[in-house]
Amino acid sequence: MLFHPRPSILGQGKPVCLYVGRVAKEKNIEAFLECKNDVRKFVVGDGPSLEVLQAKYHDVTFLGKLEGERLAEVFASADCFVFPSKTDTLLVLLEALASGVPVAGYPVQGPIDVIGTMVEVGCLDWNLDVAIDQALRNGNKDACRRLALQHSWEKSSEQFLSYQVVYGQEKTLGGGTS
Repeated sequence: MLFHPRPSILGQGKPVCLYVGRVAKEKNIEAFLECKNDVRKFVVGDGPSLEVLQAKYHDVTFLGKLEGERLAEVFASADCFVFPSKTDTLLVLLEALASGVPVAGYPVQGPIDVIGTMVEVGCLDWNLDVAIDQALRNGNKDACRRLALQHSWEKSSEQFLSYQVVYGQEKTLGGGTS
């Protein structure tokens, strides 16, 4: 597996908060970059807002687009993955969790479906500063990893197939056909 806990390549010091994804206005990245938590902020990705954000946020480390092992190393080096989007999908959340990194984000569909109220894997709050603080305080690498492994492609495929109905037949509550 590519994403798993490993030693940090980002050094020691203040906790590391990480955003990974397309660097664009609709991702709401500035909500993360405006947070007042005493952390080091890293952004991985490329996109139309990159130059504007780099010029405005000099205290943030922008790593550009990363892939493969290098991306997995950076994920595992974070102490908290920040998901500031209110409309995005959740695959990147699973990559963070598989790396043993708790998630901070807003309580919206996607993050709610994965994180829910499990404080050991992250925090969802309308105040992103609070979500980050709680995720850093309560996050547990092993719990994050266990949750991510429950969302494998194999398990997703099994779930998808379990919802299928053969044309002309319907499943009954007992699992048989009627």
